[in-house]
Amino acid sequence: MGNKIKNTIFQSQCPIPNAQLPVPDPQSLNMETKWLEWAQKLQAIAQNGLTYSEGPFDIERYKQLRAIATEIMATYSNVEHSYVLDLFSREVGYATPKVDVRAAIFYENTILLVKEKADGCWSLPGGWADVGESPSEVVVKEVYEESGYQARAIKLLAVYDRNKQGHPPLPFYVYKLFFKCELIGGSPSSSIETEDVGFFSEDALPELSLGRVTPAQITRLFQHYRQPDLPTDFD
Repeated sequence: MGNKIKNTIFQSQCPIPNAQLPVPDPQSLNMETKWLEWAQKLQAIAQNGLTYSEGPFDIERYKQLRAIATEIMATYSNVEHSYVLDLFSREVGYATPKVDVRAAIFYENTILLVKEKADGCWSLPGGWADVGESPSEVVVKEVYEESGYQARAIKLLAVYDRNKQGHPPLPFYVYKLFFKCELIGGSPSSSIETEDVGFFSEDALPELSLGRVTPAQITRLFQHYRQPDLPTDFD
C-alpha cells in the first residue's frame, strides 16, 4: 500500500510498548464504527446486484452504490479512494463473510503465539481459510507453516463476528474460528510470515497483533483451557 497509508483500518498497529492493552467495549465500538457497517452492507448489496443483474440501468445503479460504499470507506479510514475501489471491484459473486481460523495450543498453562513480520506483534497461528480445505485442515496447516509445529485440531472453541470483538476494522465482513489444537510433533521455526515462536502465560503476554487476536479473546481461550467442558462460543 505504500508509506502514504498509515494508521488505517487496513493495518494492525501494535500498542505502545509496555502500554496496558485495553479491552474495547463492544457497544461503544459498534457506535463508533457504524460507518463501517454501512459501507460493508452497501458493498455487499452492490456486489450481489452486479452479480445477478443483466439490465444496463440496474448495473449502472449498482456501480453507483459501490461508489457510495467506496466513498464512505475511504473517507472514514483515510485510505486512498482508488485503493478501496480496487479492493471492492475485485470482489465478485455473491457476497459472503470471509473466514479467519486461529489455533489455541496450550502447554503447561501457556499458549502458543507467533510473532508476525507484518507488524512485529504476536498472534495465534492462523489466517484466511482456503478453498478446498476444511476449517480444521486449514488451521493445522497454518500452525505448521507459521510455527514449525505439527498439530491436530480437537475442538472448535469459538465462532466470532469480527466486527463485534473489538478488532481494528477491516473493509470486509469476517467470521473468526478458534480451534483448540494439540501438538503431535515438529519443532519451533519461523516462516515467511513469522519471525519468532513462543509459549506465554496469561499474565505475561507480549504485544498482541490486535487485527488478529485481542486480549479478551486470549482470556476467554484460557477459560476454555481450564474448563474443557465449556460449549463453543458464538456471536
